Amino acid sequence: MTIALFPGSFDPITNGHVETAKKAAQMFDKVFVVAMTNTSKKYLFTAEERAAFAKDALKNISNIKVLEKPEELTVKLAHELKANVIVRGVRNSADFLYEQEIAGINKRLAPDINTVLLFSSPDNSFVASSMIKELARFDEDVSQFLPIKAAKALRKKLRHE
Repeated sequence: MTIALFPGSFDPITNGHVETAKKAAQMFDKVFVVAMTNTSKKYLFTAEERAAFAKDALKNISNIKVLEKPEELTVKLAHELKANVIVRGVRNSADFLYEQEIAGINKRLAPDINTVLLFSSPDNSFVASSMIKELARFDEDVSQFLPIKAAKALRKKLRHE
């Protein structure tokens, strides 16, 4: 059985994240989609909220389980979950270079775990959570970029700031 870990900030989850999770679910027996923490980011939503949006968006995919593990190192979590693959989505060449560096460090820390990069479709190749949050701050409709529950929560949160 091949178990994959798809870690991310998911602040909030985008249609690109959903696309990557669905591709991973087609390739691997079990996929853990995990809301984690990148210490260089400031979050709008809690790990619990981010995981809830992912659970809602991915609820119909039987081999995906969504978790929140904000205080874990990715490779340690992969070992805990018995995952031998880390899945990452790539939108463009900048993402590729960033993910290549992370994959290299992860391979040094955990030689038994491989990283698989899944490229986004052209429809999602330009979508970043940070850009979507910026659009929402200016009251633009972001529903074409996010799952419904995440889009509604983002709009509500930014109206109250």
